[in-house]
Amino acid sequence: MTPFLKSLALVATLAVPSLAGATAYDIHPTNSSALFSVKHMMVSNVRGSFSKVTGTVQLDEKDLTKSSVEAVIDATTVTTNDASRDEHLRGPDFFDVTKFPTLTFKSTKVEKSGDGLKLTGDLTIRGVKKPVVLQLDGFDVESKDPYGNVKRGGTATTKIARKDFGLKWNAALETGGVAVGEEVSITLEIELVKKQPAQPVKSAAGNTP
Repeated sequence: MTPFLKSLALVATLAVPSLAGATAYDIHPTNSSALFSVKHMMVSNVRGSFSKVTGTVQLDEKDLTKSSVEAVIDATTVTTNDASRDEHLRGPDFFDVTKFPTLTFKSTKVEKSGDGLKLTGDLTIRGVKKPVVLQLDGFDVESKDPYGNVKRGGTATTKIARKDFGLKWNAALETGGVAVGEEVSITLEIELVKKQPAQPVKSAAGNTP
């Protein structure tokens, strides 16, 4: 190998150290969900969810702090079991799904936290990107479904101030206070599916090239 090729190989190795021992997983879009809870009328909590979560996870079991996550939530799937309220949430006062059809998360750091992990990353809502920290629970046990797919699952939780992401709409109440609380509790229920290795392409004669 020439000195130039050796240099290229070294650069490539240094550029992707976190992926060397990582296993790739997909977020299962129908067995995963994003749940939220927010104070309503100062007296109760309204719970809602997004039903389509997709993305990928690079899991490094030898050093979990080198793992990474990228996720996308379909904002159009928001539901609170009230059609009128859900339409309002999809509109310009809240998620404005016509302009911003997705919410995204991209991790920047993974840290050990007691018996679990803390996942720091950038959450983007309505085009506004802010750092958030999620507490992770689970994801440490594998199981195999009847079809041979290897899976893991767990929960991630955090809290955000909705105004930080441009979700500012509110209404004053006659009895004092406001209609919608400012703090939103978020729970992600995630199922991961291990990516299968690519199968070799067979030629027309039925043999691998």
